[in-house]
Amino acid sequence: MEIRRDVFQAIADPTRRAILGLVALQAMTPGAIAENFNSTRQTISKHIQILTECELLSQTQTGREIYYHFNPKKMKEVSDWVSQYQQYWDNKFDSLENYLAKIQKKK
Repeated sequence: MEIRRDVFQAIADPTRRAILGLVALQAMTPGAIAENFNSTRQTISKHIQILTECELLSQTQTGREIYYHFNPKKMKEVSDWVSQYQQYWDNKFDSLENYLAKIQKKK
């Protein structure tokens, strides 16, 4: 049985979020990515594999080097999903703020 990872599992890990942050700035090789962490290259390669499986990273090959690129379209899906809850909580906090202002005036 094939284990299917989703984007939310991928971004749950702080190392993978850090990798996304690096690659969002510029395309990088696995070795260049690994240089930024105190983990083994094999561990970083596993993180890269997960991000690639979830389509948060794509890869291109230039000669013998593989470069990983950030996929903003896939991250947009995450943003769109989260934004619906952001609006909900913004409304709740606005209501709370109004209520607190109202009871503050009564004092």
